[in-house]
Amino acid sequence: MLSFLFAFFTYIGWGIGDIFGTIASRKVGAYSTSLWILIIGIFLFSLYIPFAFHELTRLTIPIFIINILLGFFYISGNVALNEALVRSNPSMVLTINGSFTALVVILSLVFLGEHISGIQGLVIAIIFLGIFLCTFDFGVLKKKQKLDTGILFALYAMISFAVYFTFIKSIVREIGWFWPNFISFLWFPMIYVYMKMKHIRVVYPLTKKTIFPIAASAFLLRSADFAFNIGISSGLTSIVAPIAGAYPTLSAIIAYKVFKDPITRQQILGIIITLCGIVLLSLLSV
Repeated sequence: MLSFLFAFFTYIGWGIGDIFGTIASRKVGAYSTSLWILIIGIFLFSLYIPFAFHELTRLTIPIFIINILLGFFYISGNVALNEALVRSNPSMVLTINGSFTALVVILSLVFLGEHISGIQGLVIAIIFLGIFLCTFDFGVLKKKQKLDTGILFALYAMISFAVYFTFIKSIVREIGWFWPNFISFLWFPMIYVYMKMKHIRVVYPLTKKTIFPIAASAFLLRSADFAFNIGISSGLTSIVAPIAGAYPTLSAIIAYKVFKDPITRQQILGIIITLCGIVLLSLLSV
């Protein structure tokens, strides 16, 4: 039950954090927003270092190297996702990226030796169905749009996030829930280098009065990342990931209220199915 609670906290943090990120992105751009969210997040959570410093005694060179490699996947996945959103239809991109939790379940069952019951597997499939209905626009297929290079970036982001959130569990077991993410976030200069390569201007949040939404997004998203680690340290990744990854349903509801973005009957159905699946999975996790 503890793992479910932290998975649900991750669901809330990612869902609401993305809304604040969207507010900032519409003013300073997706890349600048991602960069500043990571920088502010590192600053905020560096305050916890004195309380976690003793855990570094368990950090070995092999663990550190693996952590750094996983961090590369996490940050490069964020870069790829931003690039995909620029190049391709956002609905298609977010649907592809959102399916990373399905891949996490598969990788956890295959490589981590986790086991779930048949009924849990069925409920997880229901959650994925709800996420798909909430994020995918069938109008994209009707328009017969060609898949462009942005889809390749979206696929890379999906695989990168799946690899990171699956195998970070082995690091969490060794050095606790804090350091694996904190070490991974130190790759943030990669975003700055990529922006320079693409000639994308870095916009400072104070110039556009976006410091609050960026700080709020940083706190919520990074808190959710750490909650995910705590969740998988006390339960199965294959159970935590689907619940946490259902956050687009929450984002869709809030976007409808905040930005007045239209919400379709298909999305409403997807949200209802997803939330029902989360409730069922929580009852099965007791």
